[in-house]
Amino acid sequence: MDRIRGLLRLCALAFVFFAGLASISLPGALGWSKEGHIITCRIAQNLLGPEAAHAVENLLPHNLNGDLSALCIWPDQIRHWYRYRWTSPLHFIDTPDKACTFDYSRDCVKDACVDGAIQNFTSQLLHYRDGTADRRYNLTEALLFLSHFMGDIHQPMHVGFTSDEGGNTVELRWFRHKSNLHHVWDREIILTALKDFYDNDMVLLQEAIEGNFTDGIWFDDVASWKDCDDLLSCPDKYATESINIACKWGYKGVKEGVTLADDYFDSRMPLVMKRIAQGGVRLAMFLNRIFGDPEEGFASPT
Repeated sequence: MDRIRGLLRLCALAFVFFAGLASISLPGALGWSKEGHIITCRIAQNLLGPEAAHAVENLLPHNLNGDLSALCIWPDQIRHWYRYRWTSPLHFIDTPDKACTFDYSRDCVKDACVDGAIQNFTSQLLHYRDGTADRRYNLTEALLFLSHFMGDIHQPMHVGFTSDEGGNTVELRWFRHKSNLHHVWDREIILTALKDFYDNDMVLLQEAIEGNFTDGIWFDDVASWKDCDDLLSCPDKYATESINIACKWGYKGVKEGVTLADDYFDSRMPLVMKRIAQGGVRLAMFLNRIFGDPEEGFASPT
């Protein structure tokens, strides 16, 4: 953890590049697709209490008017920039092939994984109450990294097998075009759902996901999603959930060169949507507790 904190101190850079970030055209996202990350952040923002919402607005560039989702995919764009190359391994966790377990000491060496990154940036954001005079950390960057990595840790194939890089090297076909297993979970399932059921409208998909946990099929599960005695240990639980899903639903029945179509899509799509929902609810829970709304009730999304 000290290694990551030390690196971030070196990267506590001037704020100058943020003003133009909202208008940058981002390349294909890693982790959840850009759609997945945007919906995760929108769900979270709709569940923020007043203090957390104010803090988020205060930390974001003013031209964004407090819209966290506008920069939730920023960490994917900059991960290969020289200045941020050290962040690249923070997007995932490699686990031993077919072990189907997560062990922090084994799988997150020197805290350099998505679990360790969430812990690190959470710790940094807890300094927000120290005021703007505390310049040890760039808290805007910390907010963006935490928001993005909370999405990544909920993407099951981001806690995948070491030898195939979380399914990245498992080449296959998704219906009629070439893809790979990691990309199927990152984006193919989301795009197919958008096309088939939501007229390619992300707002409609977001509303459907929110409806499922505000008064729908996941309503009774939300309390358990938010159960977290210690913010710095809860990401272990999220990583364990992901590797379990990756083993049971991601890798199962998939071989190199296979064609995945309706059967795979129909059975995995609900899991993808639930993980996006869990990521959004948990991100809101983290931000509410970090910024001062620990008792904030679970309001209906606005």
